Amino acid sequence: MFLGVDGGGTKTAFCLVDSTGTVRGRALGEGAYYFAENADGGVDHVVRLLADGVRAVTGAAGVTLADIDHAFLGLPGYGEVPGDIAALDAAPGRVLGHRRYACDNDMICGWAGSLGAVDGINVISGTGSMTYGERAGLGVRTGGWGELFGDEGSAYWIAARALNVFSRMSDGRTPEGPFAALLRERLGLTSDLEVIDVVLNRWQGHRSEIAALTPLVVEAAEAGDTACAAVLTEAGGELAELVHSTRHRLGFSPGERVPVSYSGGVFRSARVLDAFTSALTGGAAEYELRLPQFEPVVGAALYAARLAGTPLSTEALAALRSSTALTTTEDSDEA
Repeated sequence: MFLGVDGGGTKTAFCLVDSTGTVRGRALGEGAYYFAENADGGVDHVVRLLADGVRAVTGAAGVTLADIDHAFLGLPGYGEVPGDIAALDAAPGRVLGHRRYACDNDMICGWAGSLGAVDGINVISGTGSMTYGERAGLGVRTGGWGELFGDEGSAYWIAARALNVFSRMSDGRTPEGPFAALLRERLGLTSDLEVIDVVLNRWQGHRSEIAALTPLVVEAAEAGDTACAAVLTEAGGELAELVHSTRHRLGFSPGERVPVSYSGGVFRSARVLDAFTSALTGGAAEYELRLPQFEPVVGAALYAARLAGTPLSTEALAALRSSTALTTTEDSDEA
């Protein structure tokens, strides 16, 4: 029995998969981003979240902690604060009561799920953005530098740029498009300047609140807002740039076709996905774009099986694939 945990900025998914490729249980919890946004904050937040989620998923599966052969926990923000790594590594042991687990960044969940844990590159775009790729045992992360000066192509990045578009529309520096009216209605603005109060004071600039405006940007683009459409197209191009850089850092040869897939809620936007696809396939045939095979949380369970030295068989993977309703919109983060 293998436990996968995919931590995200807004929610955390738990999944138990057995060696036959059967999903035995699922659960959802709150976001695992343990920095300032969480009122209780810190690594203790992760411990409480894991305790609740593991209790729920084992209860759904009708198993005990002792039945978990191995677990992989993808945690947002893992590796970004060196002083926290030891505490994060120890956190699951406080819940599971054993050491048959490994922790790393949640980017690995997206890669393992989308590509089935084979060599190649996966790009994640949820609240934040990054890529993770592997080649011959070498793993490389690109992007995921945070919302202040990175996370290009992410939901936060899209929403922040759209808020700038709104300010330009309000000033008359940009012709007003559908986004202006949609945002006024969504936020209940009594004046356009009130958006400052909403975002900076009421929301305290929280990344998840801002990122949640991205569907409004997509809606505006579909309604003919050219400025919002340009932001989404640019997002797709930025995500492709992350892939190009990862390819180079992994040492793939010129002309070598590299499997590429994707995960995260931003890919709900057909405009983003089309721009991303065009940027990868418009030049030399150096990429093989693959539809995601499994959700990131299922990928985490598959990675747990691999770490245990008992990867699922071809037959088990086929069974899992046929029984799993793939969702490419899991919230994924650098997180």
